[in-house]
Amino acid sequence: MQRIGGIIEIVADGVRIAAKGSFTYNLGIPQKTSVIGAEEPLGYTEAAKAAYIEGETVHLSELDLAALVLMNNATVDLTLPNGRVFVMREAFYAGDGEGSTEEGAVKVRFESKSAELI
Repeated sequence: MQRIGGIIEIVADGVRIAAKGSFTYNLGIPQKTSVIGAEEPLGYTEAAKAAYIEGETVHLSELDLAALVLMNNATVDLTLPNGRVFVMREAFYAGDGEGSTEEGAVKVRFESKSAELI
């Protein structure tokens, strides 16, 4: 049987980030929205969408939070539980570095123009 959930790994510009919980990701393919006429759908509009990886990390002592928040033009890899790798190039940190003291969690979000799943 193939593993489909569970263990993941995220690496940003060669630095492994301690993933906490679930991460979401999106290839950044333009989003289509129906245009509905009085009697039927007439077509659709299309809007650009950024590719992204989003989740939480743990603020371990070795995490350089300032370097993470200032990250730009980075390669970010998210290894999925099934072994495939979601890759973004020329990515930037798209968050404010907000953290929580309860479990040491820091929200992370990386965005780019596009991504690929290999």
